[in-house]
Amino acid sequence: MSTPVIRVERLGKRYRLGQRERYLALRDVLTRALTFPLRVLRGNGARPPREYIWALRDINFEVNEGDVVGIIGRNGSGKSTLLKILSRITRPTEGRAEVTGRVGSLLEVGTGFHPELTGRENVYLSGAILGMRRQEIERKFDEIVAFAELEKFIDTTVKYYSSGMYLRLAFAVAAHLEPDILLVDEVLAVGDAGFQKKCLGRMGDVARTGRTVLFVSHQMNQIRRICRGCIWLDAGGICMEGSTPDVVTAYEASFTSPVRPKGRLASSPNVAAQFTRWEVGSRAEQPNVVDTFGPVTIQFTLEVHRPLRDANHGIALCDNEGEILWGHSFPGLDLASGIHRLRHAFPSLPLQPGAYHWLVSLWCDGAMVDKWYAVPPLIVATQPVTHSADEWQGVLNLNSEFAVE
Repeated sequence: MSTPVIRVERLGKRYRLGQRERYLALRDVLTRALTFPLRVLRGNGARPPREYIWALRDINFEVNEGDVVGIIGRNGSGKSTLLKILSRITRPTEGRAEVTGRVGSLLEVGTGFHPELTGRENVYLSGAILGMRRQEIERKFDEIVAFAELEKFIDTTVKYYSSGMYLRLAFAVAAHLEPDILLVDEVLAVGDAGFQKKCLGRMGDVARTGRTVLFVSHQMNQIRRICRGCIWLDAGGICMEGSTPDVVTAYEASFTSPVRPKGRLASSPNVAAQFTRWEVGSRAEQPNVVDTFGPVTIQFTLEVHRPLRDANHGIALCDNEGEILWGHSFPGLDLASGIHRLRHAFPSLPLQPGAYHWLVSLWCDGAMVDKWYAVPPLIVATQPVTHSADEWQGVLNLNSEFAVE
């Protein structure tokens, strides 16, 4: 049975608006206490009303030893605040977060580095902060430098490093000094594609050795690639927790424009036929997810209540803003009463990863029988084939060959 190494109970973090959090020394506390009666007499004892905001509120979850958990959510949902509390950088306002084991964290580029020290000296400094003995650091030193690709600059003062050099060294230190728990915030976006791939591979290696990883990212492909479980934060609370495919699919579907109709758009009063469901082929676990460029089969289930002759079936693929990317019509359908499965086989579906929507319709004798924005949305979870990053311009993820003659 797995042992929880992170246990969060009724966790909350509150910030005061318009003022940076300040830490008081003992001298400040004594001065305030001694001068309080005088400030009251002068009318300065009353404080103006304060405005607060809860970055986190009533957070409860457990992470077992060896789990790789993704933390997702929109900007401002509380992801970074949660990792800072788990890293003991900031204190919670209420509740508690118990962490068992040595924690290695990579929350911001170069966190913990001293700008006046060299890369070599900062490796030893960061190792000491993590509780490593000098012998342990020396044993891992060459591997750290090779991973960061900074052999020529390791004895250079880090204040002259670029942000990419900072990132490579910081991640190499955090991932190679064998922490029991590795906390990684959205920092991989700073590195190039090759370094991102290397970092993801390293986090996978860390997980396979039985250590625990909490990974914050806005890149859903990265989350799908390495995380077995996922927590979706929204407005400072847990919106959903569970397996990565389920949580990521629901999260991506949440970006659907609220002004665009969802589900069934219209139906004739006599309901001669009705679309009831759709799926990718016959997949049982994730029937709305495509993780291959092709071939792909999309199947719609149509319940026909009265025979239809010379009907017309329309289908369109829409992006997340409702714009039609592709559409086609199939006339001359004779449909008897009963259940029909309308299959569309695509030799290739080279789409950018993300959420899409099917719009299907059925017409007969010039009148609409049924029209449906199919739910849930289509989730494309493929890897880019020619692009160095997970985002690019446009919709299609086309492979191509280029030459100059």
